[in-house]
This record gives sequence, C-alpha cells and structure tokens, in this order.
Amino acid sequence: MLPKIGLGAAAGLVIATVGIPVAVGVLGFTGAGIAAGSAAAKMMSAAAIANGGGVAAGSAVATLQSIGAAGLPVAAKAAITAGGALLGAIPK
Repeated sequence: MLPKIGLGAAAGLVIATVGIPVAVGVLGFTGAGIAAGSAAAKMMSAAAIANGGGVAAGSAVATLQSIGAAGLPVAAKAAITAGGALLGAIPK
C-alpha cells in the first residue's frame, strides 16, 4: 500500500507544480498579464461585462490570473499532493 501512496503523492506533486501552471498559461493567463485574443481574454471580457466593467476579486478569472502570474500557493500544492496520496491509497 505504501508504494501506491507514494505514487499518488508524486502524481499530485507533478500536477500541482507543473501541470496546473502550464494549463493556465496555455489558456492565456501569464506572468505579464492576460494574452490578447486568448481564452483568458474572452473569460475576462465576459466577467467584466457581467460585473459592470470590473473583474471581481476572488472570481475564477482573478484566481487563474493569480496562478498565471505567481504559480500555485504552497498550501494548494500541499493539498493536491495529499489528495494524490489519498487516491493512491484507495484499494482497487
């Protein structure tokens, strides 16, 4: 059972540190801001229209931009890693 937990934790760590930031970047959420013409730009436009011209703090767009600019917080990486370990421990 311990090797499965280790594999699950490793998978969670890879997803947290590499997979999510890459996916967010592909959408157009970058360290330099939202890329013009990207899916992120369309999401931001829709959010701004829905909120009367601004993007609400804590919204999906704001959160994804934060990840694109600074990466995932350590707490999120730890939670994803722990989740991977738990999934690895589930008997099949």
